[in-house]
This record gives sequence, C-alpha cells and structure tokens, in this order.
Amino acid sequence: MDPAEPYPFRCPSAGDGGDHVLRRELDLGAVTFPLGDPEPEPFVRFRSFLHAYHVARGQGMGDDAFVSLVRRFDAEVARVDGHGFSATPFEAWPALGRRVGLSAALWVKDETGNVSGSHKARHLFGLLLYLEVVERLGLADGATRPDLAGSAARPDLAIASCGNAALAAAVVAAAGRRQLRVFVPVDADPRVAARLGALGADVRVCEREPGVPGDPTVAALREALAAGALPFTCQGNENGLAIEGGETIGYEMVAALVAAGTELDDVVIQVGGGALASSVAAAFAETVALGILPRAPRLHTVQTEGAWPLKRAFDLVAERLPARSGRAELQAVLRDAARRRASFMWPWETTSRSIAHGILDDETYDWLAVVAAMLETGGRPVVVSELALAEANALAVEATGIAVDATGSAGLAGLSKLRTEGVIPPDAQVALLFTGFSRDSTDPRRHPLRQREGCHEDAMEATGGEGQGE
Repeated sequence: MDPAEPYPFRCPSAGDGGDHVLRRELDLGAVTFPLGDPEPEPFVRFRSFLHAYHVARGQGMGDDAFVSLVRRFDAEVARVDGHGFSATPFEAWPALGRRVGLSAALWVKDETGNVSGSHKARHLFGLLLYLEVVERLGLADGATRPDLAGSAARPDLAIASCGNAALAAAVVAAAGRRQLRVFVPVDADPRVAARLGALGADVRVCEREPGVPGDPTVAALREALAAGALPFTCQGNENGLAIEGGETIGYEMVAALVAAGTELDDVVIQVGGGALASSVAAAFAETVALGILPRAPRLHTVQTEGAWPLKRAFDLVAERLPARSGRAELQAVLRDAARRRASFMWPWETTSRSIAHGILDDETYDWLAVVAAMLETGGRPVVVSELALAEANALAVEATGIAVDATGSAGLAGLSKLRTEGVIPPDAQVALLFTGFSRDSTDPRRHPLRQREGCHEDAMEATGGEGQGE
C-alpha cells in the first residue's frame, strides 16, 4: 500500500476475483496495552491502536492534539445522539449461564446502550477520525485546509444497510457534518428510514432484480464508490479501517478479563457481514501477541437457517485441509481460498426472512478472516432455527433485563446449540455479545429511535456550521 494514499480502504488489486480484505500488522514494540487505565472513552484509551493516530503523529500532530480531536467529535456525537462513546458493560451473568447448562461464568458484552443502540458506531467513528486527520493534515485532495471541512469539496460518504449500521453511520456522519448516502432495501424498517432522514442522510431504496444474485444495496454502494464516494461502511472488504473501531470492543473485553484475573475458553458471536467477529478475533489475537493474554478463546459463529454463507464457506475450506494439518497447511489452504473467493463465498441463492434480520446478509463479507480465526482457535460455525432465535431472545431479556433484539441475542441461540452438541463443555467460561437494542422494547432507557427530530440541526447550530478549528 502506497503510504501517500490518503484513503487506504481497499487493496489496489481488489476486483480481480480474489479476496483482498486489508489487515493491519501491529508493530508490537510501538504500542502498549493500557491495562488499568480509567479512561472511559475507548478512542482515547486505545488511541495507539488506531491507524489515524499513527498517521497523525507521523505528520507532526501531538498526542494532546489527537486526544482533543477525539473528544471534540465525541462531544458532537453526544449532541446528535444523546451521549458519546464510553466503555460498555462486560459482566458475568451466572443465572443466565445456568439456564444454558454452564457451571462456570457466562460473560455478556452489552452493546445495546452504545451510540445509536448497537456496536456499529464503533466501526464508523474510527473512520471519521481518520478522515478528519488526513484532511487537517492536508493529505486528501480537495480538503487540504481546516476551513474546507464541511464544504462541498468533501466526497460524500456511502453505506449499504437496512438497520443498525445505517443508523450508526447517520449519527456519526451528522456529528462530522458530512453528507451520507444510505442504500436500503425495499423492506427497510420505516422507523429506521424516518430516523435516517431526520439525521440528514440521503436515503436511496434499492429493489432486487429478478435473476440477479447478491444484495442490490451493496451493488448500488459499489457504483457510488466507483463514482467517487467514500466507503463509510462496516464491511471490512470495502473499508479495512472499519475493523479498527470494532476492535475497541474486544480490547475492553480483554481489559475486563485481566482485571478480573480470568480468561475465556469460548466466545460465540452472531455473524451477518462478519465485521464484528473479525474485529473481536483480531483484538484477542493482538493481545495474545502482546503477552496480555496467554491464549485466544475459541471463536464460534452463529447464522440463521435463512442464510448461512459463512458456514458454507467454512465447510468448503475445512474439507480441503489434510487430515493432519498444522498452521502451514492451514495458511496454504486459506491463501488458495483467498485467490478463488467465488469458489467459497458467493451470494445466498434465496431471499429469506428472519427475526434476526440483521444477520441475513447475502454474503459474509469478512468471511476469510472469520473462517481463519475459527480454524486457528478450534471454533466452529453453527446454524440455528427461528424457534431457537426466539427462545434465546426471550431468555436473554428475562434473565438479564437487557432490552436486546433477536439479532443481538442470536449468539445465545448458538451457545445453546453448541452446549447441546457437546462442543462447549459445562465448565467452560464463555462470552457473548448482545449487540442491538430492541426497537420494540418498552425499556425506559434511551432508545435509538426516540431522539428528538431536530437533534442534527441543533448540533450544526451549536458548532457554528462551517469551520472546525481546534
């Protein structure tokens, strides 16, 4: 990758039929994991793990200036959404664990109170910080001065999503005073569409064409990117830097485990596009490399019976492994899979529905990283029924009081199946991530769709519209 490239979001060879998701390699000698740091703002606490931070420091921006930048835009997010970013709860729920046959602790990372009501904003805030850094430092065409910030010289941002990712993108884009195009399917929740409009997003509805495979919103997104828009998306194959922001969730999990003097045996994560699983797996792998953890937990993933492209790809990779294979053999098979992506990952052939609609992606876009993490840690993918998803969601809400939606609690359905099959033993320490607030909940806490309609305009007025001086 050209170090002078202002937007290092995709590999230059992307589009040749192979899998070209960008992955970073940490200089382990240049970062220190902030154990015991009381700082609640994750992008301040874990700033040395952000590409934006190292670009800024390499171009002469001081540490204090970068922290000030983070806090300024975190405050903008708070004006738009009611609160900014803070460490989310990661706690043991013994009663819930017992309900699924665990004698050891069942840990839950609760993302339902995060910005916009899910984990998605973490991925996108890291992107916003990077865009601000390259513009302020004069590294991006058309945005070489701070006084250009917010002007028409900026490229539009674009995302394909029907739910939580779109809401997160709209909140973060509004905080950065950037124009966002959102490509949504015809069956997008009208409440989400209304909220997107209130946040100033340009919402474009995309219909499926008979006989044309793949998600029409993703196809429209790629057309917009080809025309000059920037990928403001949680899909790692479209923007590799989206994974970094998601890793802060994994870092918080690691910090809490170390503080509690324990470690995990297994983590079970629901998967749609795959960015969350990819981010958490990367965070654990990096902290193992740094010597913070002795080993990474086994990564298991969950999809619905309606669409399970990740399990299909996993099975195709696994069947190509020799009976006795080590890391070298695994890496060889993964390299071959990366070169021949369409032989392992292709759009799901049918249009399905699920109460866990957030994981019904036609493709698992970060599939290769997630498959690699499962194989390297000894995990596996599972597919669960609609009944299992409904029962798990009811149990999650009853046992914890967390107003999580069926997508966000799908990991619990996967855990139940893994326990029934004997893959996870009763004495294992397991973690789940509850990732989305239920839009149908009557929970009195802040609801991502119950913000005042004028919040975007109010945020613009409070910051003076144009101009972004420090």
